Amino acid sequence: MSEDQTMSAEEFQNQYFDDESQGLDNEPEYDLETGLLGEHDEFANLHAELEEAREQLVSIRDFIRFAVTQLRNYDVVVAQGTTDEFAEASAIVLHSLSLDWAANDQILDCRLTTSEKQQVLSLLEERIAERKPLSYLINLSYFCDLPFYVDERVLIPRSPIAELIRQQFHPYFEVSELAKPIGVSINNQVPAFYDHGLEIKQLSQPERILDLCTGSGCIAIALATRFIDALVDAVDIDKGALEVAMVNVDHHDLGHQVNVIESDLFAKIPAEHQYELIVTNPPYVDAAIMADLPPEFLYEPEHALAAGQDGLDLVHRILFEAPDYLSPEGLLVCEVGDSEWALKQAYPEIQFDWLRFAHGGHGIFAITYDELMTHRQLFAAYVQLLDSNQ
Repeated sequence: MSEDQTMSAEEFQNQYFDDESQGLDNEPEYDLETGLLGEHDEFANLHAELEEAREQLVSIRDFIRFAVTQLRNYDVVVAQGTTDEFAEASAIVLHSLSLDWAANDQILDCRLTTSEKQQVLSLLEERIAERKPLSYLINLSYFCDLPFYVDERVLIPRSPIAELIRQQFHPYFEVSELAKPIGVSINNQVPAFYDHGLEIKQLSQPERILDLCTGSGCIAIALATRFIDALVDAVDIDKGALEVAMVNVDHHDLGHQVNVIESDLFAKIPAEHQYELIVTNPPYVDAAIMADLPPEFLYEPEHALAAGQDGLDLVHRILFEAPDYLSPEGLLVCEVGDSEWALKQAYPEIQFDWLRFAHGGHGIFAITYDELMTHRQLFAAYVQLLDSNQ
């Protein structure tokens, strides 16, 4: 979808979440004669494999297994939204059939009609041939158990920060009944809060939250659904991304709680120590990794990934400016991914609180207002260096 083909929230809801309107009418027909692959040698066997699958496979389970095999055979990179090929294959098949992605196991042995087989194989072929991420092909992604509209104006949601949101950043803040513990107790029976490594504060739940570099708005919206009494500002510099964020805010009916702001980091936000929680997942990919990205990642907006030679151009500024916007009891949570090593090298004097995650993930730290103020001169020096090099 191009930037001038914006889907409204109503269209998004009708296409994906109205059970009566879900269907296959708008899906492309699968043509076994011409397909989507053309004459590419690397796909020489795929037409025959797809034809064989259409003729011999029967059940949903069959097609999921077949899709996993094909994703692996053609070295499709599965790393945006999930790193599990079985999850990706299941999404391809179940979405094609307008079924919930978490379908009951009993339905997996149901037989497909000829037209349903064509729908599944068409989407699978497109995923393999174009190497385009599935979320962009179907304009749908899930984050923190919530559905989001996505297109190529925004990154596909995939941050481990979702774990922190589910637990309402326990134990830094007090939790309510909306918190969902993701760990288990010693006896493996009672749900317990996972120890991400946050400082034990048990502060009152935040009243004002900032999601900096919001993109699709997924983090801001997830925060709003867990902290229902908080006002959430969702900030991004990119107008296209904010259009997508507004679709999602509208779809989740959170316009009363989530405020979308166009701003270059903190530039258009009053510095009033107003946020008890700032969450940011800024661009943080360094130059070396950007030069060697798999084809799937080239569909994502480059400016939402790249952040200078070491991946920290924006992070330095965030660390320096954040204390002016964070309350004295506030917490900043920042994701830097594989640039974690570079951040440690830049500030060897600082013991960042690197968080742990139950379901995988790294490169996310938490830092308090006091810590930000203690090291502010160090952050200022890096900002001055960045400005001098521009």
